[in-house]
Amino acid sequence: MNRFNRVTAILIQLQSKKIVRAKDIADRFKVSIRTVYRDIQTLEEAGVPITSDSGIGYSLIDGYHLPPVMFSKEEIIAFLTAEKLIEKFTDNSIDSNFKSGMMKIRAILKNSEKELLESIEENIEIVRQKSSLENSGNSIGIQILIESMSERKALNIRYHTFYSNEIKDRYIEPIGIFFAGNHWHTIAFCELRRDYRDFRLDRIISINKTNNVFKKKHPSIKDYLQKISKEQNLETVIIKVDKGIAYYLKEQKYYNGFIDELEIGDSVQMTFLTASLNYFAHWYLMFADKAEIISPVSLKIILKEILSKINNRNIL
Repeated sequence: MNRFNRVTAILIQLQSKKIVRAKDIADRFKVSIRTVYRDIQTLEEAGVPITSDSGIGYSLIDGYHLPPVMFSKEEIIAFLTAEKLIEKFTDNSIDSNFKSGMMKIRAILKNSEKELLESIEENIEIVRQKSSLENSGNSIGIQILIESMSERKALNIRYHTFYSNEIKDRYIEPIGIFFAGNHWHTIAFCELRRDYRDFRLDRIISINKTNNVFKKKHPSIKDYLQKISKEQNLETVIIKVDKGIAYYLKEQKYYNGFIDELEIGDSVQMTFLTASLNYFAHWYLMFADKAEIISPVSLKIILKEILSKINNRNIL
């Protein structure tokens, strides 16, 4: 990206948030903090009213706005793809609100841009089974959770616990939501347990906002998940699996900490975060003849020990 486009993009970023840190700008454009300072100075010299607080960040003076911006072809395609994803992976309320927002974006597009959207709309589709949220009838869970966090208002929920197969009433203060293992989750401070708990949204039977303001100062969902990962001493595992067998792993891989995959020739390289190499090794044995351990070496050692025990117990 050339400097002119970067400076313009920084101005748009400043309009998108109340306060923007120099580090956030530097990380986004992969430039140094010194370069960010120069770009901000360029905007100021051009008459853009920017205020700055040392150690906090930059912000625009209230009331300053850019005229409507033009979208690139790539941005228009990204909007359409996001619309398809939200339709399949969120609840009805979020989907409805996003479609309403997209309608406003479509309204300000040039005719040529509208034609582009219409021409490719039928060529992008997300194939997914009926979501657990739809199956459970909980079509407003995500929206209520986001409102709860925004307003810092606690929630009352009826929850179907997995481990005891019981339905219990919980009073919670949610700190964030995330999608993992083909399900939406919320991390919330549970008054009953006096600690943070992971609640799967498809197991929430009913959810209602209260007028009670959060009692605690909670961490962000990002900080909490990072802290949990460190506390659990999660280890990174990378394996290479034949494409033919990778298809059949399906949801099993999510239960074993799957986070990413990359196609390499006739194989699929998969990355996992696991709390137990021993447990992972036993699962890996199910398809070991069609796979290869890339790292860590300690997983290979554990696998050899397991195979040795199997061999000793099954000698004719």
